[in-house]
Amino acid sequence: MRFGIRRSATPAIRGVTMRLHTFAGRYALAALLAVPVLGPGLAPPCLIAADPVPKVSSRRDNLVDVVERVKGSVVNIHSERTLNPSADDPFRTSTMQPQRVNGMGTGIVLDPRGYIVTNYHVVDDVQSLRVRLVDGTNCPARILATDKAADLAVIKIDPPAPLPLVPLGTAQDLYLAERVIAIGNAYGYEHTVTIGNVSAMKRDVTLNKEIAYKSLIQTQTPINPGNSGGPLFNKLGEVVGVNVAIRAGAQNIAFAIPVDTMIDRAAEMLSVRARKGLTHGLALADHFERPGEDSPVHRWVTVSSVSANSPAGKAGIQPGDTIEQVGNIAVATSIDVERALLERPANLPTTIRLRREGSPLELPLTLAAAGTQNPLDLIWDRVGLRVQQVGASAVIQADRQLRGGLLLTDVAAGSPAARAGLQKGDLLIGLHLWESITVDNILFVLNHKDLKTFAPVKAFFIRDGKIRETLLTSLEG
Repeated sequence: MRFGIRRSATPAIRGVTMRLHTFAGRYALAALLAVPVLGPGLAPPCLIAADPVPKVSSRRDNLVDVVERVKGSVVNIHSERTLNPSADDPFRTSTMQPQRVNGMGTGIVLDPRGYIVTNYHVVDDVQSLRVRLVDGTNCPARILATDKAADLAVIKIDPPAPLPLVPLGTAQDLYLAERVIAIGNAYGYEHTVTIGNVSAMKRDVTLNKEIAYKSLIQTQTPINPGNSGGPLFNKLGEVVGVNVAIRAGAQNIAFAIPVDTMIDRAAEMLSVRARKGLTHGLALADHFERPGEDSPVHRWVTVSSVSANSPAGKAGIQPGDTIEQVGNIAVATSIDVERALLERPANLPTTIRLRREGSPLELPLTLAAAGTQNPLDLIWDRVGLRVQQVGASAVIQADRQLRGGLLLTDVAAGSPAARAGLQKGDLLIGLHLWESITVDNILFVLNHKDLKTFAPVKAFFIRDGKIRETLLTSLEG
């Protein structure tokens, strides 16, 4: 179950799994309080003297070194959301007042400027986010992009100094019984370190009829609610997974999203949406090899395709090129390509260093707005809508958690919007899995590489003060 997120308060759904995100107070486990603790000045029971243990090796083994090296790239996430006791009461008979509930999770630094990946269910439906760094620094956080299907999200903080990164490994060459390390905000005990082994690979896990995971890592590493979104490391200090769920009532049966999946989905989230609609027109492929069993993984990125008339096409980038550096950032994964282009304005070239058929090559890449049309004209042509942004005050009566929407000022006859029954005066608040507050939110859906798999696209809108739902077809363009 997802603790405190529109789910039952029971410890598990069907006794199968529960997400590792937890909201404290309401769901605290009393069993944790039953562990005896020695108070100040109290000695433990009689200790029997033993012969000194010979120093055959240092206490500072490889695992200690790994934890010290990577812990700065792990962050603790604290959140707050409002529970409305009457939300599920159709007759509003409850007299209880809304309650503020604290939640917790973990994140992995993707970029020194404060871009962080975590689980979607850690940030879903929260009103505020705060990130605490390993040195105790607290930073407010905002949600940049989410991928509900993959249960991943990217959030952003503005740290006082650049944050350290950790190498991203692969889950594809993990051994059964290989030692792995988890670091996370377990029950709010920040930067808790636990060690275990890989139990199985490619596990399919169903949480409930709405949520199912594919091809997860099963691990015996002890992890708990609050570990959600945190890293699973191998003994080389490489991230091999993102902790996501545990088996309720079991003994150390936990699951992690393979890092290979995270790389693909995080790169997508850092792409057009996080860059505010600016696109490069590249489709990228991640590769890896491990030269030796104990060698660090070697990762590289190639261009699989280039969109016609895109910035990448105009720059001369070709399928098959290996991208070695973008600006001043060396490229090992597709995440590096996307983060190197973050915060870059349109019309300002960025130098791309490539290798083509073994020869080095440098080309200037200039980002441009997604699509060749004015964004408003693109939405009119593809969807049949003219829209105007409105604030929370226009939608809050329908749902207090809504942050805004788009007023439909015109609907084209015969368009996908008209066929779906949308009308002038409706307030569009969501498309597919994402809220619709700005024009960029619509462009994100229209330019999504998986748009064809969304069809038909759900549209959520407000009419006569009530939230309604319809289906949009033929949006592929």
